[in-house]
Amino acid sequence: MSFYTPDWLANHPRIRQVFIPVGACWLNLQEAWWRIFRRHTIAGQCFVGPDDIDYATRIATAQLNAQAKPWVWGRPPPPPRQLRRRFTYTL
Repeated sequence: MSFYTPDWLANHPRIRQVFIPVGACWLNLQEAWWRIFRRHTIAGQCFVGPDDIDYATRIATAQLNAQAKPWVWGRPPPPPRQLRRRFTYTL
């Protein structure tokens, strides 16, 4: 039995194939939260059961909420450039 995507999509009209541009996951704010969560909470940890994961999740969420700042889209504006001194030599 072979699986062919266009045939399967034709048999399931409620499901549409959508192409997402490379790097589009970073447009979703949840992805940024998961990246921070994985780096600070889950990385290098060994959990015995679901209760430990739940506890670590609650602690990490409380810590992230304590440091929460409004999300700013894009890069911050560059700092103003200092004027360079120009020396004029007269002979």
